[in-house]
Amino acid sequence: MKLRVQLQCKNLHEYLKELSPEILDRLYNHPATCLAVYRELPPLAKNYVMRMLFLDQPLPQAAVALWVKKDSEKDHDQCVSVLSGLRLWHSQQLQGGLQGNILNPVFKDNLRIALLGGGKSWADQGDSLGPDRHARDVESLDKYALERWEVVLHFMVGCPSAAVSQDLSQLLIQAGLMRTQGESCSTEISDYSVEGMSESLLTFLQHLREFGLVFQRKRKSRRYYPTRLAITLSAGVSANSSSTAMGATPGTGDSGFIVVETNYRLYAYTNSELQIALVALFSECLYRFPNVVVAQVTRESVQQAIANGITAQQILHFLRTRAHPVMLKQNPVLPPTITDQIRLWELERDRLQFSEGVLYNQFLSQADFEVLRDRAQGLGCLVWQNVAHRVIVVSPQGHGEVKRFWKRQKSHT
Repeated sequence: MKLRVQLQCKNLHEYLKELSPEILDRLYNHPATCLAVYRELPPLAKNYVMRMLFLDQPLPQAAVALWVKKDSEKDHDQCVSVLSGLRLWHSQQLQGGLQGNILNPVFKDNLRIALLGGGKSWADQGDSLGPDRHARDVESLDKYALERWEVVLHFMVGCPSAAVSQDLSQLLIQAGLMRTQGESCSTEISDYSVEGMSESLLTFLQHLREFGLVFQRKRKSRRYYPTRLAITLSAGVSANSSSTAMGATPGTGDSGFIVVETNYRLYAYTNSELQIALVALFSECLYRFPNVVVAQVTRESVQQAIANGITAQQILHFLRTRAHPVMLKQNPVLPPTITDQIRLWELERDRLQFSEGVLYNQFLSQADFEVLRDRAQGLGCLVWQNVAHRVIVVSPQGHGEVKRFWKRQKSHT
């Protein structure tokens, strides 16, 4: 399978808003999808959905507006925009001409099923296949999930020994996670059948298998097991709970392993190849011993990391969350000179901001230039102008309207 389109959406809601109403309604026909969408809603939008979940008649929009105080109207408007954009509710005219809102009936019915139970099973369990001679317990699935996850992480940080399928490699690139350059509350394990899955679902299952989110003994096996890594991710459990459920990452230790000095020297007390590779993403390795790596945080190493898509905030978060117990006794944990300098190195790369645009030039008169410039300015799509050379740049989003205006303007002159 070839993934050719770069994913531009940064979260679930942005992706769903780009889908057609027909596809959205098909997605909302599954309780699991409705529950996932609900979990990602802002708190106020969740409150609105819960208030209307068991209403079969539309509610006047004026009544909905009274649910918030006057000083929270901005939050209300944002909530309305989110619910409308995701087609979670519709506007409907009431008797007397008033406008009302009612939840999308497909979403409402399936969210009820997700919260209260009932309906069809979300997945076919493996009972129809009989007992599994190779059944897996919690510990073996945890081990498998961690092994697969570490392979993916090793691959992402460039370890030569880590190999993944071409599909997974393309998936990581298309999702923007890589670039190409020249306590789970449940310990009960159930197996599920692949019977009835479409070809695209079977391909997706293999992607989950490579991430360690499901266990399938062979690619052609008729059953699979979700691991606790998948359950943790889908349940929205915090990182601390996740590490409690599955154990700490091998080689790091529960209490942290990094010491950072004010001279930008970094000591990583670990023998984990993965953690060493992560440290090397933003520092220069100086010495390596059996249980410690000595590295130097430099301007060049930090800016190279930033060029690869890693932010200063992510580097500092990595150092804080993996700080050695000795450093945890300090307040703040990281020396201020280190945190300030890493942020300054990031700002050095942000002096210029690039914007796409469409160039308009070669105006016959100053009046033509000013008319088109004022129109673009009024539309809010003017990116840049040079009055002396009669040049303007408009945003790609406003180019169509500006072009149509200019054609009409020329036809009248």
